[in-house]
Amino acid sequence: MIDPLDKFRNNQAAIKNGLPGFVYTRTEFHQTEQQTLFSNSWVFAGFAHQLEQIGDVQPITIGGKPIFMLRNDKGEITAFHNACRHRCLKLVDQPGNSGKLIRCPYHSWTYNLQGELKAAPWFGGHDRTPPPDFSLQSNGLLPVRCETWHDWIFVNLDGQAEEFGQFVKPLERQLGDLSLERTKPVAMIDMGIVNCNWKLLMENFIEPYHVQFVHKTTTSQPLTDHYTIIDKHCLGSACDIEQDHEIDTSTTLAVTSQYLTLFPNFVLGTYAPDQLGVHLNIPVSVDQTRQFRVIYLHRDSKISGEQVENLKKLWYNVHKEDHAMCERLQLGRASTVAESGGWLSPHWENSVHRFQQLVVESTTSRQTNGNNT
Repeated sequence: MIDPLDKFRNNQAAIKNGLPGFVYTRTEFHQTEQQTLFSNSWVFAGFAHQLEQIGDVQPITIGGKPIFMLRNDKGEITAFHNACRHRCLKLVDQPGNSGKLIRCPYHSWTYNLQGELKAAPWFGGHDRTPPPDFSLQSNGLLPVRCETWHDWIFVNLDGQAEEFGQFVKPLERQLGDLSLERTKPVAMIDMGIVNCNWKLLMENFIEPYHVQFVHKTTTSQPLTDHYTIIDKHCLGSACDIEQDHEIDTSTTLAVTSQYLTLFPNFVLGTYAPDQLGVHLNIPVSVDQTRQFRVIYLHRDSKISGEQVENLKKLWYNVHKEDHAMCERLQLGRASTVAESGGWLSPHWENSVHRFQQLVVESTTSRQTNGNNT
């Protein structure tokens, strides 16, 4: 069978085609992504500040698998497969606080905050002791590899991704001397469901080509000030703007900025002098993505409550401008014109091309390995 992505892989022309439309519209490819790149990569899963207290839990879905994140009694954030070891009922159904124990509501199997099974009442019959061949110690919750970097939680389902420090190194290199530990979250914006494939939101953030056209009412960043960034799996763009006077960054985006991503789904923007924004894009289906944005400021920032609200309104409007384009991109993927993938600017969209290459490499390599085992 001819691989429909061979043309993309083998394109040696200076001006590249993008990915064909079915990569954004076909449920089968979406499922392949869940089973490959969202399972074998470090995937951005959530925000540590939402798990502030011991016992705080949050259910998520990664790679199509139910998982929950937990602040344990040592103050660490960990992750587990979200299924009771008895009948596999989903243990954590809503964000909240579990207290000192996590109890299955079906038959009351009970786990501590380390994931250890502490009780399986009447599992052996009228005698409260477990059956002779059953061990509580061997039936704790199944852990998921989990790392917290500043305020951001990453998980790796298959446990085979590279060492986490290596994963974040390209982004740290691009951030240079920026002190992430000196920032604090000041607001979260729930953007709800965006009616497009998750990759279109990532690609939109990575390339600067659209900024002066789509965001002309919300920012003033001439395209000539921009440049793209390709540093291994850290992809994006940046712009350097000279400021001859102090500006209110709660009302404008016309500042020196970096738009950086870590493949597959971590998104971080920096905005001089002291603002960060991080997106969480959660694939819901092949043509729907749930999106959140958290705004960070320097921990000593004197910004007022009114300015924070201005920031939220500004970013909400910017996202809606992007969403309108991404949703129309999704609709356009149904056209026969999209079968060729369209064209990518060799100057402004080379970072998008690299993102697309990583999508193909991540889905294909795991499929090939899986067929050989």
